[in-house]
Amino acid sequence: MGNFQYIFLELGNNNTGDCIYINCGETDIIVDGGSRTNSSKTISNYVNEYVDDGVLEYVIVTHADQDHIASFAGDGSNKSLFEYYDVKTIIDFPRTDKTTAVYNRYVEKRNAEIENGANHYTALECWQEIEGAKKSYEIGNGVTLNILYNYFYENSSSDENNYSVCFQIEQGDNKYLFTGDLEEKGEEYLVEYNNLSKVKLFKAGHHGSKTSSNDVLLNVIQPEIVVVTCVAGSVEYPVSTLLNTFPTQDFINRISKWTTQVYVTTLGLIEEDGVDDDGEIKYKDVGFESFNGNIVVTANRKEVSVNCSNNNTVLKDTVWFSENRQCPS
Repeated sequence: MGNFQYIFLELGNNNTGDCIYINCGETDIIVDGGSRTNSSKTISNYVNEYVDDGVLEYVIVTHADQDHIASFAGDGSNKSLFEYYDVKTIIDFPRTDKTTAVYNRYVEKRNAEIENGANHYTALECWQEIEGAKKSYEIGNGVTLNILYNYFYENSSSDENNYSVCFQIEQGDNKYLFTGDLEEKGEEYLVEYNNLSKVKLFKAGHHGSKTSSNDVLLNVIQPEIVVVTCVAGSVEYPVSTLLNTFPTQDFINRISKWTTQVYVTTLGLIEEDGVDDDGEIKYKDVGFESFNGNIVVTANRKEVSVNCSNNNTVLKDTVWFSENRQCPS
């Protein structure tokens, strides 16, 4: 098997979200479809550079939060990603507490794809190898996609992120780990129930939040390359301090023990927006631009390399980092 690629996409707006396109020879995979419904056109335009037959062999949807499903849900103005492609197999989350309109539209569009011939399995069905599902899928010569066991496939959580589908792609000794937005408790169980080891590539949990990519997981996987799918510095989500905007200082403190090869898709542009009742400065988002841009990780048995659409500067060497974060001592 020659080169295959993991492409972490910018999503065409200033909302943090996940969409990863994986090209492995004749196998095309999309993992998640954030960040908003209007991202579907941006995503399809990029993916169509690779997919010339309109077929996706696999779609994996990790959990039901908007920033992971919106492009699959679509709306009156934006087509669902399911409407762009003939999907052969859909693997998604066994559990959710969501009742939102975007989740309901996701289910509607997913079910329409199933009616059109797609196989549909939950990650739990894959793990249990029931209803025709498999724990391991060969996606290329000597390359397998392996569904991992997550305790929260079968048990409730107060945090929707813990329902995330977790999987690992393996090519010989090289491993590539994806955990959606799994939080600390989920990471603890992931380590407990799976035989994890060092990985070449790790998609940072929950966009580089302070609550994911914890030492309990990092100490085992010791990643070489880490990709953070976020709008760096955006105040889209309420935070008590700018140190908690993605990617957070806590995340950087932990990941820096293992690697400096950290890449971020997008940079958020913010400006001051008055003060709050406690006299603290408030901020608002005013736009975005490429940070590393679309991050392309090319892999084979011998080497793994990174090439980005905007630049290949690692996070610690960026101006944004020097102004907003600190290198751990």
